Amino acid sequence: MKVETKNTPAPGKWKKFLSYYKPYMGLFSADMFFACLGAAISLVIPLMIRYITNDVIYRDMDEALRVIIILAAIMVGLILLECYCNYFIAYYGHMMGAKMEFNMRNEIFVHYQKLSFSFFDNQKVGQLMSRVTNDLFEISELFHHGPEDLLISIIKLAGSVTILAVVNWKLALVAVAIIPFMVLFACRYNIKMKRAFKRNRERIAEINAQIEDNLSGIRVVKSFANEEIELEKFRGGNLRFVESKRLSYKCMGVYHAGLGAFTTFINIAVIVAGAIFITLGTIEVTDLITFLLYVNNFTEPVRKLINFTEQFQNGATGYERFLEMVSVVPEIKDAPDAAELKDVEGNVSFQNVSFHYENNENVLNNISFDVAKGEYIAFVGSSGVGKTTLCSLIPRFYDVSAGSILIDGKDIRSVTQKSLRDNIGIVQQDVYLFGGSVTENIRYGKPSATDEEIVAAAKWAGAHEFITQLPNGYDTDIGQRGVKLSGGQKQRISIARVFLKNPPILIFDEATTALDNETERVVQESLEKLAHGRTTFVIAHRLSTVRNADRFYVLTDDGIEIETSYEKLVRERM
Repeated sequence: MKVETKNTPAPGKWKKFLSYYKPYMGLFSADMFFACLGAAISLVIPLMIRYITNDVIYRDMDEALRVIIILAAIMVGLILLECYCNYFIAYYGHMMGAKMEFNMRNEIFVHYQKLSFSFFDNQKVGQLMSRVTNDLFEISELFHHGPEDLLISIIKLAGSVTILAVVNWKLALVAVAIIPFMVLFACRYNIKMKRAFKRNRERIAEINAQIEDNLSGIRVVKSFANEEIELEKFRGGNLRFVESKRLSYKCMGVYHAGLGAFTTFINIAVIVAGAIFITLGTIEVTDLITFLLYVNNFTEPVRKLINFTEQFQNGATGYERFLEMVSVVPEIKDAPDAAELKDVEGNVSFQNVSFHYENNENVLNNISFDVAKGEYIAFVGSSGVGKTTLCSLIPRFYDVSAGSILIDGKDIRSVTQKSLRDNIGIVQQDVYLFGGSVTENIRYGKPSATDEEIVAAAKWAGAHEFITQLPNGYDTDIGQRGVKLSGGQKQRISIARVFLKNPPILIFDEATTALDNETERVVQESLEKLAHGRTTFVIAHRLSTVRNADRFYVLTDDGIEIETSYEKLVRERM
C-alpha cells in the first residue's frame, strides 16, 4: 500500500520548528538575555581600554593610577560577569536544547506507534532509528546554538561597526566594503553544503540499517559462514558514506578557508589603511589600536556565523528528515466517531472481503463466511494464497480493499483500534520476545497483572515448570528476542502472554510449524487449552495440528474453495 505524506509548506514548517520553544520560553528568554549581556560586555571592554590609552594616561600620576585601578576592577567584574554568561549559555542553553530534543523524540516515537504494518513493510529499522538519534541530536544543537549565535553575532557586528564608524568612518568603510563579497561567497557554498549534508544523513542511515540487519541476523550469518559477504556489503556502504563525507568536507574546506581568508584580509586592509591615515595625520595611534581591538570583535561574529551556517545545514537537514517522517499519514486510523468495542462475544463475519497490496493485484477476492462465538476455524492452503493476510485483516493490521469485517455485528472500522486489538490474542510462528525477564515478557499481555496472575498464566501455558528451572526463575533475563530460550520455550511464554490477556478472539498463525514433534505436542496442548470457549482462527501447516477444528477452509488463488471437515480434508489430501 502506498504511504501518504502530508506536505508541510515552508512557512508552516518553520512555524512548527518555533513551536518547540513554547514550553521553554522562560529558559529561552534567560538564555537570550545572557547572550546579549555577554556580547555587550565584549563591546564595552575595548572602549574602556581606549579611554585609558587616550585620556587617563595623560593625567597626573596619582589621579591616573586611581582611575586605572578603578577601571581595572570594573573590567575584572565585567569579565567575571561575562564568564557567568558563558556558563549559563553553555549549561542551561544546552539543557533547553536537550529538553526540546526529548519532546521531538517522543513525538516521532509516538508517531511510529500509529503507523500501519504496510509502512514498516517498506522500511529498514536502522534508518528509522537514525531519525530518532543522529538527526535529532543535530536539531537539538540548532535549537540551542542557532538563536543565540545569531543574536550574539548581530549585536557584536552592529556594535563593532557603529563604534568603528564613530572612531573613524573612513577606516570603517575599508572593513565593511569587504563584507558583501564574503556574503556572496558564503551563500554560494551554503547551497552546496546543504546538499552534501543531506547525502551524509542518507548514507549514515543506510549504514545503521546494514548494521541492524547484520546484528539481528548474526546467527544466520555464522551458520552459513558468510561473514566475508557481510563485510563486503558493509564495506560498500561504508565507502559510499566516506565518499559523501569527502564531498561535504571539500565544500567545508573551501568554505572555511575562503571565509578565513576574508577575515584575515579585513585585518590587513585595516592595518594598511590605518598606517596611511596615521602618516597623513588623520588618525591617532591609540585610535588604530582601538580599531584593531574592534576589528577582532568584528571578525569574531563572522567566525561564529561560519559555525552557525554549518550547524544550520546539519540541523535543517535533520529537521527536514524529521518532518518527512512525522508527515507520513497512518493508513489505519480510527474513524472520528469510533466507539469502544465492549462485551465481545466473538461472532465474526467476512462480507465480500477483497484485499490487495501496492501492486494492486488482489491477494483475497470476495471472501465471505460467518464464524459463531466459540468456533474453532482452521485455514489451510498452499503458501502465498493469503491465509496470514486474511487473519491480519481481523485486528486491522491492514484495512480491507473492499467489503467489510464484522465482530458481533459491528464493522471493525467503526470501533477504536485499541479496543479491537484488546479483544484479540495472536500467537505467531515467529515469536518476538523483548529483552528483559520472563515476568516482563508475560506481563506484556496485561501490564497491570500481579505476580500471581503471571504464574497462573504460565501454568496454563505449560511454561511454569521450565521457568522455575531457569537460573533466576521468573526473573531470568532471556536476552534480546529471547535468544537464551529454545523455540518451544519462547512459544509457551508467548502463549502465557495471551492467556494473561484473556481475549475472546484468538489467531494462531502456524504457531507450531518450527517445532520438533515432542515440543509441538506440548505447545499444541497449551494452544488447545487457550482456545477453549474462544472464537479461534488457526492457520495450519500440518493438518494433524488442527484435527479438533470445527470447520476447515481451504484457501486458493481464487478464494475460499472448500468448507469441509477434518476427515473429508484428509481423504482429499491422501
